[in-house]
Amino acid sequence: MSVTNGNGNGAVKAAERPTGAAMKLTAKDFKSDQEVRWCPGCGDYAILSAVQGFMPSLGIPRERIVFISGIGCSSRFPYYMNTYGMHSIHGRAPAIASGLSVSRPDLSVWVITGDGDALSIGGNHLIHALRRNVNLKILLFNNQIYGLTKGQYSPTSELGKITKSTPMGSVDYPFNPVSVALGAEASFVARSIDSDRRHLTEVLTAAANHKGSAFIEIYQNCNIFNDGAFDLLKEPDSRDDNQIRLRHGEPIRFGAAGGRGVRLTGEGRAELVDVAEVGEDALLRHDAHRQDPSLAFMLSRLSHGADGPTPIGVFRDVERPVYDELLAGQLERATAKQGEGDLDKLLHSGDTWELT
Repeated sequence: MSVTNGNGNGAVKAAERPTGAAMKLTAKDFKSDQEVRWCPGCGDYAILSAVQGFMPSLGIPRERIVFISGIGCSSRFPYYMNTYGMHSIHGRAPAIASGLSVSRPDLSVWVITGDGDALSIGGNHLIHALRRNVNLKILLFNNQIYGLTKGQYSPTSELGKITKSTPMGSVDYPFNPVSVALGAEASFVARSIDSDRRHLTEVLTAAANHKGSAFIEIYQNCNIFNDGAFDLLKEPDSRDDNQIRLRHGEPIRFGAAGGRGVRLTGEGRAELVDVAEVGEDALLRHDAHRQDPSLAFMLSRLSHGADGPTPIGVFRDVERPVYDELLAGQLERATAKQGEGDLDKLLHSGDTWELT
């Protein structure tokens, strides 16, 4: 485990600022001096560039921003950000980040993880951070494969996936990360794509403005072990027919000239329809602020992967009590009632034993 800033010196120096004035940061300020070491063509490069370009808009000094990662290709991310960072333990990044967020509410804490790191060994840590609504921003890079360990199937790989560890095809049913997050009652859930910088920046901005846990699944191409997994959503000749862009308050339409859409059936499920056949009034109007997550969950089930029309954007963005503030409130009440605690007295209270 390492704790460092992007320059590897163990501490971030506050930027030199004129007295009484804040220094305006740029994307360059968030680039560390470390050599970026991903495979040429990896989707991680695009995500890194988007995040570095987005960070200045927060108006937060670099010494108050922390990126915490687990293990995997995506988890090299903290080295390349000129902020504080921690390359931590496999699957445990949300737990470590939770402790930091609760103890240092003045920090902006971001978790970088992958489909293997977050949904396999780290599954419990992810869902509990989300259900508690800890003030974290969790970016899950989903390439539907284990890239760092050279191409085994992951928890999001499709049925029948042939890899080095499944030579006859995977028989495991894959997770849908957005569905998992919604099932854990996450207060903010979104999905974006590595190569769509404008859309990714919009989603990152919405997540940063959200109070509490924000979960973003980012479809990320692994051009070495799972190349082209998201081509239907990316290629110019197919993306319009397969990207279902969710916009709060608007009817859900997609396809050429918005000719297709989503409506609710009488059985209470979401289905794809031709707008010309059903009329625009029949379409489902997206409500990201709806407290009940059932509609957002229905939308997440329209596609189990990027193998057909797939929703991207913000599925859910609701207000809920934030874990950090609830815990701080308890501590304040306890201190007001009982005064400052005495650790030595606590350790020697009640029944004690002496070993000889």
